Amino acid sequence: MAKKEEKPNKNTEENINQASESYSAKDIYVLEGLEPVRKRPGMYIGSTGVDGLHHLIWEVFDNSLDEAMAGFAKNIKIELLKNNRIAVTDDGRGIPVDIHPKTKKSALETAATTLHAGGKFGGESYKVSGGLHGVGLSVVNALSTWMRAEVCRDGALYAQEYKQGKPQAAVKKVGKCGRRGTKIIFDADPTIFSTVEYSIKTIVGHLRQQAFLTKGIRIEIVDETGKVPFYYTFYFEGGLVSFIDYLNTGHKTAQKEVFYAHKNHENMEVEAAFVYNEENDTRELSFANNIYTPDGGMHLTGFRSALTRVLNDYARTNNYLKESDENLTGDDVREGLTAVISIKLREPQFEGQTKARLGNPPARTAVETVIAETLKEFLEKYSNEARVIIEKCLLAQKARKAAKAAKDTVLRKGALEGMTLPGKLADCSSRNAEDSELFIVEGDSAGGSAKQGRDRKFQAILPLRGKILNVEKSRLDKMLLNNEIKSLVIALGTAISDSFNLENLRYNKVVIMTDADTDGAHIRTLLLTLFYRYFRPVVDEGHLYIAQPPLYRIQVGKEFKYAYDDSQKEKVSKELLQGKKSETNVNVQRYKGLGEMNPEQLWETTMNPVNRTLKAVNITDAEEADRLFEILMSNQVEPRKQFIQSKATLVKNLDI
Repeated sequence: MAKKEEKPNKNTEENINQASESYSAKDIYVLEGLEPVRKRPGMYIGSTGVDGLHHLIWEVFDNSLDEAMAGFAKNIKIELLKNNRIAVTDDGRGIPVDIHPKTKKSALETAATTLHAGGKFGGESYKVSGGLHGVGLSVVNALSTWMRAEVCRDGALYAQEYKQGKPQAAVKKVGKCGRRGTKIIFDADPTIFSTVEYSIKTIVGHLRQQAFLTKGIRIEIVDETGKVPFYYTFYFEGGLVSFIDYLNTGHKTAQKEVFYAHKNHENMEVEAAFVYNEENDTRELSFANNIYTPDGGMHLTGFRSALTRVLNDYARTNNYLKESDENLTGDDVREGLTAVISIKLREPQFEGQTKARLGNPPARTAVETVIAETLKEFLEKYSNEARVIIEKCLLAQKARKAAKAAKDTVLRKGALEGMTLPGKLADCSSRNAEDSELFIVEGDSAGGSAKQGRDRKFQAILPLRGKILNVEKSRLDKMLLNNEIKSLVIALGTAISDSFNLENLRYNKVVIMTDADTDGAHIRTLLLTLFYRYFRPVVDEGHLYIAQPPLYRIQVGKEFKYAYDDSQKEKVSKELLQGKKSETNVNVQRYKGLGEMNPEQLWETTMNPVNRTLKAVNITDAEEADRLFEILMSNQVEPRKQFIQSKATLVKNLDI
């Protein structure tokens, strides 16, 4: 029902007039120096969480890397020091320390305290650069409680210290120096960031990537935060070919020769490498000026366009495709592909400060031209490789058609069933997806307890019989012949593959609820593989969860509590024994499965929103997640064997 419009009374009009009168020049706030950064840090580094924290390192590192890409530095060192302090050192030219003609201050102080100040906006200092916004050093300075800059130039060592972005004294000559370069040391401000603890895994992964992209550059990482220092050094002469070899660890390649291209086109440097694997997954990593662009952009579009066009031309010229045959699609030629595309250009246009997508139209032309020329030469030179590639693409085309037919059959079946949905699904009465939850439960026994214990208004139960198909090893057409997967696809309502639509998801929360044993863990892994490969947006948008049923029921007298792991079991036992006689017995029941719990217990511990614990499934590192799923779930046995052997000592509570 529409609301009737209310007219403002006299008092309301007076308040409005008073508010208008108070809006004057004094109400316009001017943030000086680096205050805007401290006021709105997310605008400059994306977030104040762990990603934003690591972004500080990338900003300083990118300045050193720019020196390397310009040919003035060969070594970069990153140190994780005690008390979460970071130091980045390079052997480049060193930030200038002479007086800037405009600011009348040292160029070092200008770069460290002024937004959009640097050597990357004009002239010939940097032909290509990652930090083109010119805010790197100044933003790090603003978001640190303390920062020190040391510069070696012309045989002298210069230094300046800052607190919350403000210089504590002028740049001073503090000694002699027999080398050249810049060293930046900083403490991230704990009042701005939700955490100031760095992840060595994140740092090593990012810097390894940078070493691949800048061949011939030595990157050293020193971690002094533990009892024993750790050292990592990266140096790759092979560049992107070495990168492809690294990404392909544990995979069986379909071709022997890695495709590699490195050419200049209209002042843009294009470098790319790819190889086809016998698996079906596609991995494409794109970079602009060594900055990872997870959302791709013009350079990736140019690569895909050239790849599809050249392979279709070759297939037709060599009679792999007849005149009546349809062309290979982009999906056909990219199945099983591992590719890295890198472009270096003078003025990249990124979407946002976090630089997730490249927007320069000339970048597409440059990559498309270079890839088209070099790929034609590659196919003509390596005819056996060309045959393997084309045959793989044709197989992918055949599988795509079969998968589409199977998918359409499933979706038609789902549509014909209307609101009946799978017979095993105990749906909730609510038709509002925002309020609804779907529990995917292992087995009929647990499914029965869950159905009886749930709140029927908003909780639906879908029991699965046994272990679902390992989708990592199966194509879509075979996958959709599996009844358990078929039921899940229909229950979710999103469809699958190119028909997937997240807006049709019937439940706001999709909860995987399996037993706390090895079989349960295996089923959970199979389901996670399914969601990661075929329902990825469900994960990305925060709809997928893992239930945490208790492992123990601990009872002392008439009082009992639940414990979810061994450490909690000891803690709960001590709490229940407080005030009891020393000879009092502690009765500990370990649940082997959800089916052992009666409906009331399952509701109370695992399904009741007031008491339960749900783990949200998220993907902070898609590349690492992809690698792990392939190790655990693919047809390749050796990588899985190595993984199990390396992790064997960490196993606890193994069911025998």
